[in-house]
Amino acid sequence: MWELTGSPPRPGEISLAHQNVLFLDELPEFSRHVLDCLREPLEAGCVTISRAAQQTTFPAKFQLICALNPSPCGHFDGDLSSARATPDQILKYLNKLSGPLLDRIDMQVSVPRQPEALQQQQPVHEPLSNSWRKLVVQARERQHNRQQCLNSELNTKQLTKHCLLTEEDHGFLVKAIDKFGLSHRAYHRLLRLARTIADLEGVNTISRQHLAEALSYRALDRLLQQLRDL
Repeated sequence: MWELTGSPPRPGEISLAHQNVLFLDELPEFSRHVLDCLREPLEAGCVTISRAAQQTTFPAKFQLICALNPSPCGHFDGDLSSARATPDQILKYLNKLSGPLLDRIDMQVSVPRQPEALQQQQPVHEPLSNSWRKLVVQARERQHNRQQCLNSELNTKQLTKHCLLTEEDHGFLVKAIDKFGLSHRAYHRLLRLARTIADLEGVNTISRQHLAEALSYRALDRLLQQLRDL
């Protein structure tokens, strides 16, 4: 459904978002089959469509941004007393997001409800935006100087070289992976994210603090594990 059928095949939403942003609102409202179609493009950066007479490959390197309610009722903030749905209903709703898809989403951030005063539009602080832009530019330059590519493009062999951990910190990460039931793919993505956090701080070595921050961005994985443990 993402890539339009036809003769010849034409690019769909994923390919049209190449070198740009693909935003999906109300993520669990999409069918699981459609969502799982995102897995290969997120990994390979391209989409291949095979027909009887030909095969066509479209570029698909995009930034995926998604938004969703934590439950079908929209009133769940991690405390079951705040929800109008049962744990089974919430789990069924969130299980539309397969484990392999969540593995490929590096940052899962929980946004709590805000009081009315904070919902009013605030002025844009331009100096703060400029300072963040400077940090990002410097971090990207640091990555290219160190490994001639961005951290997101590091392969497994390069991760071993550029994301070296102490034995204690590696044990900490492995225990966290086991606790949250994450995969080897998630392990590699956590390393890339921790490497990026360290680069934003301008330091060469990944510390436990960087690993802990990277793990803190797996909010949905933690929520699903919490519901399964009930």
